[in-house]
Amino acid sequence: MCVGSVPISPAKIFGILLHLGRHSSQESNIVLQIRLPRVIMAAILGGSLSLSGFLLQTYFQNPIAGPFVLGISSGAKMTVAMTMIFFLQRGISFGSAGMILSSFAGAILSTLFILAVSQKIRHIGSLLVAGIMIGYITSAVTDFFVAFAQDADIVNLHNWSKGSFAGFSLSDCATAGAIVFFALLSVFLLAKPIGAFQLGETYARTMGVNTKLFRPVLILLSSILSATVTAFAGPVSFVGIAVPFLTKSLLQTSKPLIVIPSSFLAGAVFCLMCDLIARSIFAPMELSISTVTSIFGAPVVIFMLVSRRKTQK
Repeated sequence: MCVGSVPISPAKIFGILLHLGRHSSQESNIVLQIRLPRVIMAAILGGSLSLSGFLLQTYFQNPIAGPFVLGISSGAKMTVAMTMIFFLQRGISFGSAGMILSSFAGAILSTLFILAVSQKIRHIGSLLVAGIMIGYITSAVTDFFVAFAQDADIVNLHNWSKGSFAGFSLSDCATAGAIVFFALLSVFLLAKPIGAFQLGETYARTMGVNTKLFRPVLILLSSILSATVTAFAGPVSFVGIAVPFLTKSLLQTSKPLIVIPSSFLAGAVFCLMCDLIARSIFAPMELSISTVTSIFGAPVVIFMLVSRRKTQK
């Protein structure tokens, strides 16, 4: 919160936060209305994306699975774009609740398709190709609707689709935080079944886990987390794959009670640092958050693919 076009010392930051803006000033407005919501949102959504990736990797039993690569984020983007254009053309206000619902619908549709494909295709390479194809299809549908949209709608959609943690209020942070807290608490309650499921579906059944109920719940929670991120910040790439993998590698464990909070915290820190780079490296011009996360996340995914190939040999 100290870094920006108007530099503010840490002491002033603490003073403003302690007084909660009772003394109105330019610095107080910058901190409470611009930088504080941005920091909170980057932490919440970054942790959500990392946790969503961890759940998908647990479900598919593969570290390459993630909401961006499997096309889930693209599906959420498509439905948000369609809903946004539909409402804006009719002059109807489109709030965060509508964004979340439409994003969740798109995430669920993409996830259901991936699940159907995974039942027929067990090879991870083919599954990744199917996810990439979903991304292309949903992007094509999005472009089709944008072609018939008005100029003002296209501008709003373009700004959202670039991906950013900027422009939020504290009430937006409260909304996103409430949804993520519910999902995070639910994941914690499922820590024991997740640990059993990591050792195989057969082992989970012998431990008393109802896998027929557990599997859709896992996908549902992952979709809620990734849809919340897409609804507020737009599509953010590679965080859901790279961060859980790095977290488990650094901790040298896959125990859910350790990995769940660690992945969430690591995702929050990773997105905070990427957001800092996005808004400061070429200031006053700001990069999209996906540009920065791709630069750091894509090499990790390539390393994962190479290391898995060597292990299989």
